[in-house]
Amino acid sequence: MSQPSAPHRTPRLGDFTTGPRVLLLAVMAILVGSAAVVTAWALIALIALVTNIAYLGRFSFVTHPIDITVLGYASVAVPVVGCLIVGLMARYGSEKIRGHGIPEAMEAILIGQSRIQPKVAVLKPLSSAISIGTGGPFGAEGPIIMTGGALGSLFAQCFNMSAAERKTLLVAGAAAGMTAVFGTPIASVLLAVELLLFEWKPRSFIPVLAACLAAAVERGWLLPASPLFAHAGAMALTPATLLACCALGLACGLGSGLLTAMVYAAEDAFGKLPIHWMFWPAIGGVVVGVGGLIEPHALGVGYDNIARLLSGSIPTEGVLRLMIVKAVIWSIALGSGTSGGVLAPLLIMGGALGALSGLVLPHAGVGDWALIGMAAIMGGTMRAPLTSTMFAVELTGASGMLVPLIAACGVSYAVTVLLLRRSILTEKVVRRGHQLMREYNVDPLDLASVSDVMVSRVDTLPAATTVADAVEFFSADLPRHKAYPVVDEAGRPVAMLSRADVLHFTRDTSRDEATLAEALAGRRMVTGTPEEPVSSLVEKMVRDGAGRVPVVRSEDGVLVGIVARKDLLRVRARRLAEERDRRAYFGLRQARIAARRRNRLKATQRQC
Repeated sequence: MSQPSAPHRTPRLGDFTTGPRVLLLAVMAILVGSAAVVTAWALIALIALVTNIAYLGRFSFVTHPIDITVLGYASVAVPVVGCLIVGLMARYGSEKIRGHGIPEAMEAILIGQSRIQPKVAVLKPLSSAISIGTGGPFGAEGPIIMTGGALGSLFAQCFNMSAAERKTLLVAGAAAGMTAVFGTPIASVLLAVELLLFEWKPRSFIPVLAACLAAAVERGWLLPASPLFAHAGAMALTPATLLACCALGLACGLGSGLLTAMVYAAEDAFGKLPIHWMFWPAIGGVVVGVGGLIEPHALGVGYDNIARLLSGSIPTEGVLRLMIVKAVIWSIALGSGTSGGVLAPLLIMGGALGALSGLVLPHAGVGDWALIGMAAIMGGTMRAPLTSTMFAVELTGASGMLVPLIAACGVSYAVTVLLLRRSILTEKVVRRGHQLMREYNVDPLDLASVSDVMVSRVDTLPAATTVADAVEFFSADLPRHKAYPVVDEAGRPVAMLSRADVLHFTRDTSRDEATLAEALAGRRMVTGTPEEPVSSLVEKMVRDGAGRVPVVRSEDGVLVGIVARKDLLRVRARRLAEERDRRAYFGLRQARIAARRRNRLKATQRQC
């Protein structure tokens, strides 16, 4: 007799598929998170060292804002040299260090089975420190996200793990790195969910949360306490202020689209240059250096700019100049392929836009509109509204601004979703030839039961049928299925007879008198039950390469139906119908239709 692939029992069902192994992953994630904290501390110290050497000529790890007064016009050469070094590192080290980190992490997750090379973990923070330390208008969060992800991936590659488990540790390291830089564990977890995990499951959420919590505790031992930019903001929630928040969100959404277009316009322009891409960052460095002469505060990470915008200590002319210069040099430098993050520059440009908008919007506390602008332009550009909202709250401690923040971020997000096909992060991945989708929903195969798709009237062959009769059955000039269940006297399937089996029998006539039960004995047979999810049956079909699967009752194994590949399309068809078909069940038109139906029914009854 043939052996089924599994006992005739309904799979154990529940809300989630996560098992106890998630606890082991959580412990591993804590270790990865701890390593990310140390890496973040080292990166920040390295940026400070490069800045001090490049602009002040001294060996020091103390963080100072970039000051070009010592070098004067010669300061233009500093970012050029730094970017040239980064180009050489990318050319002869690893091209993966180019860009702002998050798209590279996405790419590793989507197509690289979450495996990152060891040299990326070394070269990415080093190149970013050189780029930012020599004046590059970037943030440290993108590089540390990539570096933390690399640490998680390398750690996972030391053990026997699936690609999904490696992804979890990669993202845990990335989120922990962001937590270490900014002290924002909740926003970091949301960033993982909205941008990196490409799923919403406990198997990944729990380890990522563990890594971020560990990083939040341990960062206090090495880095400044959070919130980094304390701001006691509060805004009265009135219709006028809510509309003003939405208006600012609209402006930030349009600004997000403009910034995205600027970055990729610059990238396209560099792509047309008749020189190797290794030299593009140096050309971008020239623009950065000239921009630094116009507005020195636009150089480097610029965390001091965030504090000044929130405190309202920058005059209007300075805010406008900072926003324009930062946007130009950032987009060109990023388009040139140098190494650096996008988050801090977005906060500065969004804060400047918010501060300028506050000149005409209803009165609020000093820096409140700047804070809303920071979050809204981050939410629109990265298409992560929940991350942006919570990030602004954790970064400043301004929990009283939660509703205005989510309103502005939601509007900005809606604008970019409707106007742009891709975000600044996903466009990079798509340009490398990899399609992706960021809409997450429950698999419809998990919601449908086998009984919903199976065919109940099944054509079968008795187990006592001889091989010769089976060959004659398939040879008849009549429509035949590709495979038939072979059932015993009790109606239980014992094997599946396919056209391939019949072809084999025609070449080997020695078993013509044997029954199908004897000829097919020992074959592995996939079966399903009416109660199990379609997704479970699909997994069996994929694993065994089965095209048609008998469905049996759990209690006695009697055949009650069959599922073919084409039947699985019904689930997808039903989901498409739910998405596309529009129908109103209440309203004047529906009432008229119902009345006409009733009148026709009454007329028919009278005729009868």
